[in-house]
Amino acid sequence: MSRKRIGIFGGTFDPPHIGHLILASEAAQQMQLSRLLWVLAPDPPHKQDQSITPLPHRLEMLKRMVADDPVFEISYLEIDRPGPHYTIDTVRLLAQQEPDADIILLLGGDSLRDLPTWRLCVDLVAAVSKIGVMRRPGDAFDMPALELKIPGLTEKVIFIDALLQNLSSSELRRRVSGGEVYRYYLFPSVYEYIESNRLYRRE
Repeated sequence: MSRKRIGIFGGTFDPPHIGHLILASEAAQQMQLSRLLWVLAPDPPHKQDQSITPLPHRLEMLKRMVADDPVFEISYLEIDRPGPHYTIDTVRLLAQQEPDADIILLLGGDSLRDLPTWRLCVDLVAAVSKIGVMRRPGDAFDMPALELKIPGLTEKVIFIDALLQNLSSSELRRRVSGGEVYRYYLFPSVYEYIESNRLYRRE
């Protein structure tokens, strides 16, 4: 029997949008994942200086967005333990829970570039079987430079192709607060939640 392949896709998801969904579904298909865990970051170490929407709101939006896909599930690996939360610890916990699975770390292109600054980055790359990198249009990477800092990285990285616009949560927050169009960049039930709870407004 072949080993299970579990993808982990972490983020603040503030808000979760169709770009996240497109990337996750392409990753699941292209990397033949049996499960894709959405790991919601309660208080990301690298965003301490930013105001982040309270966790219950982000969790509810994410639940609404991923509910219909049987491959997707929300992971409580970070929500259920005290911070700070580092990806290496999350991967090690998952490996203990799923000893017969290959763990595939899913990253955006900006995270791949920042990977040398992550906690225990060499150990992290060694701990996962592959790293699926979801590129934005126009992304370019200096893989030899990254390889010098994290030996073994290049052989782990697989680029995931998607028909994707340059969509980001920060741009969507800006659009909501500025009264601009944003509705169709979101899953309908997430849009409804933002409207009914008046999230991302300046008031």
